[in-house]
Amino acid sequence: MQQKTTTLKSIKLCLFTIFLSMMVIPLQAQKVKIDGVAVVIGKNIVLESDIDKFKQEVEIRSEGKITIKDCEMLEELMQQKLLSHHAVVDSITVSDAEISSRVDNSVQYFTQQFGSLDKVIKAYGFNDIDDLRKELYSVQKDNLLIEREQQKITEKIDVTPEEVRLYFNGLKEKGDLPEFPAEIELAQIVLNASATKEEEDRIVAKLNDLKKEIEEGASFKMKAIINSDDPGVTTNGGRYEVTKESQFIKEFKEMAFSLDIGQVSKPFKSDFGYHIMQLHEIKGNMRVASHILMKPDIPETRLLDTKARAEQLAKDIREGKITFEEAVKKYSDDKETKNNAGLIVNPYTGESRFDLTRMDPALYARVTELKKGEITDVFYDEDRSGDKMYKFILMRDRVDTHEADMVDDYVKIQELALTKKKEETITKWAKEKIKDTYIKISSEHQKCKFEKNWKKETNK
Repeated sequence: MQQKTTTLKSIKLCLFTIFLSMMVIPLQAQKVKIDGVAVVIGKNIVLESDIDKFKQEVEIRSEGKITIKDCEMLEELMQQKLLSHHAVVDSITVSDAEISSRVDNSVQYFTQQFGSLDKVIKAYGFNDIDDLRKELYSVQKDNLLIEREQQKITEKIDVTPEEVRLYFNGLKEKGDLPEFPAEIELAQIVLNASATKEEEDRIVAKLNDLKKEIEEGASFKMKAIINSDDPGVTTNGGRYEVTKESQFIKEFKEMAFSLDIGQVSKPFKSDFGYHIMQLHEIKGNMRVASHILMKPDIPETRLLDTKARAEQLAKDIREGKITFEEAVKKYSDDKETKNNAGLIVNPYTGESRFDLTRMDPALYARVTELKKGEITDVFYDEDRSGDKMYKFILMRDRVDTHEADMVDDYVKIQELALTKKKEETITKWAKEKIKDTYIKISSEHQKCKFEKNWKKETNK
């Protein structure tokens, strides 16, 4: 087991960089513990609370496979702060649009985790959404600077096939070959339960009535609170700040940028339902707008009919009357997978493979017992926009847990070798930059034995 830990430690820098970019909320602790400064690197600081926070995050996200002592964690944080400091020294810049996009992603991510934006704000003690976004802006700017500095340092680093072979053989000789977890590849067929035309017409007529009332002086906010199906309406009254780079749906952004101040739009459709929108302000490349969202009701008869059609289609596939790929192309309603044989993309990696041990628990329970080529039973689901559907999933491919193999796992081994080479390059860079960077370590942490000469001791 000790040998496996060594291999995992060799990719610790890569993991840490990922964790750093994901853990962006609990910086509110800085406002409370302003006297807990562990280290100063240039103009950057590492707080005592940062050490505990990131240590726990690494251990949780690696499921205990990577354990890091306080001094090791501090050194990782110090290296990040060194990168951030020299990114500024090297005049590396990041745009407001890039930062704002990451802030939007962070807000969405934590809103999904907590259930509502209001719960996120309360959980971390922020005053309001502006306070939260201001904090996130600062953190994401620092994250981008760190990433760009790392890219600058390692941009010319690559590995040859011979280096990959030597890296693999070195691990093999030490008995330190990594064990890759079980991976699967999934495809799906989705049948949406759609509303009737009469119901859609009713929704459009209702929105037209609300539009008229607002134009005659009624409060958009009050109409939104009473009528909107947007779950955030109780917190923000349906009001949002919109840029062209933000993560809002295409129709929402296009409408926000087409309206004049005070104008109320005609009803328009998106994947979420039907909307009307009013533009309040124009702030440079930002629009401040409110919307009312109404979703058509789906009658029970439509749900039952959709379920029956999905079950019959699954039966036909099992009996060989139609192939899964043919059924996807002819019947599936899922826009993201319909033109790709139903292939489901892992949202965390952007690849088609899923680590079986790191899947959504509900999805894991449905597919864990499937063999390659088998499909699940039909089941009910709803997407983030509230659309109701029935679906079933195919196990396209499955590779069980195994020790690294040079042929089957070449790409993964190549990535590990490249990561190690980049880590070594950044370590060498850091050792040189430490010499001419202002560093002050608190007395409590002077006892740490660091790999690099952060204390600037003359005998190192």
